[in-house]
Amino acid sequence: MAAPTTPQDLALPEPAPSSTGASQTVKDLFSGAAGGIAQVLIGQPFDIVKVRLQTSTTYPSALTAATSIYRHEGPLAFYKGTLTPLLGIGACVSIQFGAFHSARRYLESLSPGGKSQLSHSQYFAAGAFAGVANSIISGPIEHVRIRLQTQPHGPSRLYSGPLDCVSKLVKQGGLAGGLYRGQTVTVIREAQAYGLWFLAFEWLMNSDAKRNKIERKEVPSWKVAVYGGLAGEVLWLGSYPFDVVKSKMQTDGFGTEKRYKNMRDCFGQVWRREGVRGFWKGLGPTLLRAMPVSAGTFAVVEMTMRAIN
Repeated sequence: MAAPTTPQDLALPEPAPSSTGASQTVKDLFSGAAGGIAQVLIGQPFDIVKVRLQTSTTYPSALTAATSIYRHEGPLAFYKGTLTPLLGIGACVSIQFGAFHSARRYLESLSPGGKSQLSHSQYFAAGAFAGVANSIISGPIEHVRIRLQTQPHGPSRLYSGPLDCVSKLVKQGGLAGGLYRGQTVTVIREAQAYGLWFLAFEWLMNSDAKRNKIERKEVPSWKVAVYGGLAGEVLWLGSYPFDVVKSKMQTDGFGTEKRYKNMRDCFGQVWRREGVRGFWKGLGPTLLRAMPVSAGTFAVVEMTMRAIN
């Protein structure tokens, strides 16, 4: 799932009038990186359980998976593959919100005189654009993280770290078939997920402001966090089957060990083997993760923006 930047639309404080465009961009990127780090640290333990459930039939439940990981691999195993998202998630979060803000401004410019509020479909379109832009970085980052999360424990592990994983993936399958494996389904998932995420958040924020007859910037921070958390639930409920297929493709073997020819073949095999339930494995820990991660992201970005402006 991961995995944050427009002051007005995120109920963040307005930048100081003296801020130049360049300095405000730096502040936005910094706050996005802070939100991204919070996102990873809060969500990583849930994420590794989700990936294990998605890619294996060993565990009958999330609790069993978590207990097994703790017992056989130790508590630090819940943070396997964390370095990669920590390095890249700040950029991803900044891209998500920066791209959404740009798309939103563009859509507003298409209306005579500009509109203060877009339609639901326009919010979804702006969010989908942000997701597609984000997928360029999130695809390989998540691929490496998943490989590290699912590799054998101990001396039989396949990769010594993120850079070794990247090197071996490129050697085995090149950029498209190796590092960027599963990129088609990643793009589809990101467009669907972030379209719904931003739409849900904007609808909740705008509804609150209208209901209480206040400006968006007057919506309390705790409500921003709650609405961000609820939007996180919507994100995963609307895109989870694509995430399952992505995880399966990104843990698939190479050469004669490769099971899935492409995204369509992966969908077909999951359907034949597991039916509808196969597309929802691991949803429980994902939804548990979504609320605090999404809420934490918005809360940290808001606090960071307030502190540096």
